[in-house]
Amino acid sequence: MNSQEAAHSSYYGYIEALGLIEKENPNAVILESLKPANSEGAGESARRLRVGLAEQDLALVASGLALGGKTVFVSAPVSPVFAGRAYEQIRAAVAISNLKVVLSSVQDGLLLDQDGAVRQMNEDLALMRVLPNMSVIVPADRTAARELAFALARNDGPAYMRLSYAGDDGIYEEGDRDFHIGGARLLTEGDGVTICACGIMVGEAVKARNVLAQQGIVAEILDCYSIKPFPEQTLLASVRRTGCCVTAEKHSGCGGLYGTVAECLSRSYSVPVRGVASRDSFGQSGTPLELQEYYGLTHREIVHNVVQVWAMRRR
Repeated sequence: MNSQEAAHSSYYGYIEALGLIEKENPNAVILESLKPANSEGAGESARRLRVGLAEQDLALVASGLALGGKTVFVSAPVSPVFAGRAYEQIRAAVAISNLKVVLSSVQDGLLLDQDGAVRQMNEDLALMRVLPNMSVIVPADRTAARELAFALARNDGPAYMRLSYAGDDGIYEEGDRDFHIGGARLLTEGDGVTICACGIMVGEAVKARNVLAQQGIVAEILDCYSIKPFPEQTLLASVRRTGCCVTAEKHSGCGGLYGTVAECLSRSYSVPVRGVASRDSFGQSGTPLELQEYYGLTHREIVHNVVQVWAMRRR
């Protein structure tokens, strides 16, 4: 990633937060699979350890430190399949014991996406979401990732944060601290449709709103950065105004944001729902932008789904 993209990426924000947490919290320990790209001069120490590309070991070492009373942050910047490779260890050693461990992985990047299906994991949110005790967080940009990392440092129990190398112009302003576990942000108000997005798709949702406004549909956008615990009341308040919903995520349509939203609405307030997500298939080699276009993870696909669901909205 170039320096301009890095400046706004959620990965950069997470790494920035870890540096501050390490200085301010003597109980924090940081585990890294490899040295972060922007941390030149940050060597290994008693509270910053490198385990290497061994995902199961990362999870087990993290659990051992947490059992000793530490708050553990895990950074796996070049292991997008971390959630899958270490799933048994995460389940048995971290989630069942309800330990204070923050796990993270990055799900895109030039080299990662060019490696194809074996290095792409569009099912990680589904895997982590079904684990009892596990919080699941998907920040949209650098500011959100940094502040949510601070929130997780104060939170009890395990968490999984999905990060991105992709840089947006910045959804949130520097210094914005209005983030909490179990929350969402109302980015724009509207009465035509609710668009729930997370991660890099938040920026695409904002672009879609501008197009929809020209068609007379005023979209309300929710950044659903907390997939679990999910902000159900925020969603329900929105769909009661709009009567329909479209979700947008860089993840499989099974078990991620779409699944979470559909489950919530089917229980409490049924409205038409459509999802913009990766296809129910394994990935393939390409650049991040090429794959985003190929799988329809763009504002154009959001607009297309909004037009469909708006015609069926609950009045």
